[in-house]
Amino acid sequence: MATSTNNAPNGIGPVPLPFNNAGSGVDADADAEKKDPRVKEYESLASSLPSNPKLRLRCYQGTWVLAPWVPGIMAVQRGLFAPRRGDVVLASAPKCGTTWLKALAFATTARGAHPPAHDAAHPLLRLNPHDCVPFMEKLFAAGWGSRMDALPSPRLMATHMHHSLLPASIAANPGCKMVYICRDPKDMVVSMWHFGRRMQPALSFLDVFEPACDGTGLSGPIWDHVLGYWNASKASPETVLFLRYEHLLRDPVGGTRKLAEFVGQPFSEDEEAAGVVTDIVTLCSFEKMRNLDVNRPGSSASASPAGVVLEGTFANDSYFRRGEAGDWTNHMTPEMAGRLDAVMEEKLRGSGLSFS
Repeated sequence: MATSTNNAPNGIGPVPLPFNNAGSGVDADADAEKKDPRVKEYESLASSLPSNPKLRLRCYQGTWVLAPWVPGIMAVQRGLFAPRRGDVVLASAPKCGTTWLKALAFATTARGAHPPAHDAAHPLLRLNPHDCVPFMEKLFAAGWGSRMDALPSPRLMATHMHHSLLPASIAANPGCKMVYICRDPKDMVVSMWHFGRRMQPALSFLDVFEPACDGTGLSGPIWDHVLGYWNASKASPETVLFLRYEHLLRDPVGGTRKLAEFVGQPFSEDEEAAGVVTDIVTLCSFEKMRNLDVNRPGSSASASPAGVVLEGTFANDSYFRRGEAGDWTNHMTPEMAGRLDAVMEEKLRGSGLSFS
């Protein structure tokens, strides 16, 4: 049997957000928790922002984000979220390996309480990774930010926010760590199109491709999203880890070791000998997770308090389409690929980062 780690704080690690009995085993009474009136104020402010109705986006502080999440971003920025020492924030643009990173990070940091190969009740076997690692802006937009405050430390959370949108309490906090994952923008666009069609079947590929090129797509401009975290990782490598999806695909064991080291929970010699790293990678593999009952077609949408489905929530199986690198070749002409590559090359020039 694998040896439990002593590196995880208190030997526990993060726990899933308490939503309902079917999810985390904690009963949540949505009626007992009223939406913070400040969030309602932010909803009013957000309603006046420039919008893209087809993609359901609003432009906030120069970035294009899901309209329902804008009030949550405002809430995080304006102090409704209180960071703690030991918090770990997983950051990404949508469709860049977010689900996989959530799974790997949760399995790694919670391995003391949940040995990856020897816990039949492991949260990742019964919950979608998005239920184990919540999006901050999504929770606060729904008015349920207090549920994050109630989590024990250390907390593991996620965001799709640009680095420029993060408050200094997170971005300049030496007690918080951020792990960012990016992906070849061409594959990101293809994945986003397939994902978007689950909600809008008539969405054309050009509806997603053109905004990606001109910077008005979801989480756009994408080059600003990537550069913000890239520059932060260069300026503060001890608090920001920059990962690439393609590198993680090629060496998931090495990437998981790097992740564990970065968050201060390196694998011990006993764990290495027992194969714990490989166990985590296996537990979080695409095939394993896609075939779990909770993630199969027809599965319920990601958990929410008392079974309430939050706006912008998708069926669990929609997060597991292919998970490959290079799928863009099946959807883009060489000319389209060249156009997006050229835009990214121009915007990233001089940064030391390249996707070509």
